[in-house]
Amino acid sequence: MTNIETILSNLAGFIWGPPLLILLFGTHLFLSIRLRFIQRYLIDAIKISWERKKEGEGDISQFGALTTALAATIGTGNIVGVATAVASGGPGAVLWMWLTGVFGIATKYSEALLSVKYRTTNAQGQMSGGPMYVLERGMNCRWLGILFAFLTAFAAFGIGNMVQANSIAQLMKETFQLSPWITGIIITALTAVVILGGVRSIARICERLVPFMAIFYVVGCLVLLALKIETLPDTVTLILKTALTGQAAVGGFLGAGMKEAIRYGIARGLFSNESGLGSAPIVAAAAQTKDPVRQALVSSTGTFWDTVVVCLMTGLVVVNSGEWTTGLNGAALTKKVFESFPIVGPAILVIGLLTFVFSTILGWSYYGEKAAEYLWGAKAIMIYRYLWVAAVMVGSVAQLSIIWNFADIANGLMAVPNIISLLVLNKVLIEETRRYLWNKA
Repeated sequence: MTNIETILSNLAGFIWGPPLLILLFGTHLFLSIRLRFIQRYLIDAIKISWERKKEGEGDISQFGALTTALAATIGTGNIVGVATAVASGGPGAVLWMWLTGVFGIATKYSEALLSVKYRTTNAQGQMSGGPMYVLERGMNCRWLGILFAFLTAFAAFGIGNMVQANSIAQLMKETFQLSPWITGIIITALTAVVILGGVRSIARICERLVPFMAIFYVVGCLVLLALKIETLPDTVTLILKTALTGQAAVGGFLGAGMKEAIRYGIARGLFSNESGLGSAPIVAAAAQTKDPVRQALVSSTGTFWDTVVVCLMTGLVVVNSGEWTTGLNGAALTKKVFESFPIVGPAILVIGLLTFVFSTILGWSYYGEKAAEYLWGAKAIMIYRYLWVAAVMVGSVAQLSIIWNFADIANGLMAVPNIISLLVLNKVLIEETRRYLWNKA
């Protein structure tokens, strides 16, 4: 069993290694250029995203689709993942992570546009869309759609469910000495109440939870930065300088070169905002929108909020604290950073992680069930929901490293068919964008 675990861990590391990072970041750059830096419409996109009126056919509002996608995207990677990037790649990793978010906006825009354009209505009158439908209806490659859907349905149980439930259980155990069984029962019950009601129920909760958790966390980080504002200018200078030069050994920190800063910054940025993986466009296809481009603009703001704002806040707090030089990594470093600010810091960390992780469980449940629907039809939806609820409990109390490695592998491989569709159908992206944006301009 140990050998199998080692093999899977190595395979997951390879898949999330340079080839996939180059493919994803390269796609970000390619689409940014092809779409004439679509990021310049960000302010307009944010304005549209806050409109909650029904604009066309769909199951949930544009804002509901955005917050559900953000619920799935904003998770432990925005806190623990950022600390890991700084510990492994040095302060410069923060800048590369931020740039990944900036260029990733174009990819998130593109995959959402295609998903709305090629969406369809199922037997229950609900919208169904995502890369699997893009591959089938846009490229006539149903087999690739099946592959994507299978990988999504499986990966969801890991990255979007059991890993998240385990994170909550361990956090409550370490912080409040609460048994994982008690935490598991509570989280399982809350999950059941929300997701068994379908996408409208999920969106209703996410519309309230996501703005609260994001504002609370960002304001909390600003408070922590204000408490050590005297070192903030030097922190910003250090991040900019070491992004291109690397970091020499400091204290317990062994030092990282420019290569490590780029590698860990881009890797954590991609893993955090999920641009290119093809998950977020599944819920974008459910939006009540009158035009694919409008929803694409709304969806693109998700990457901005997730990486350009939330991840940046965490990165600044971690580097500004100075704790990254102690040799700690991952969750241990995160805990140390926030504990260095008595009372306020731990409260921000606990509330932030609890809300981030629970929202991820809600958002990914919808991705997984739509993938299951594509594979096995509408009859699979309720079965998948019940399995999802049960998996929350299992993830809370069990150590399932093999399952998690499988999920990491599936999660990384999801990007391949999705990226293929974006590159092959890039002319469609240009035509739709020209029709709605460029011709009007």
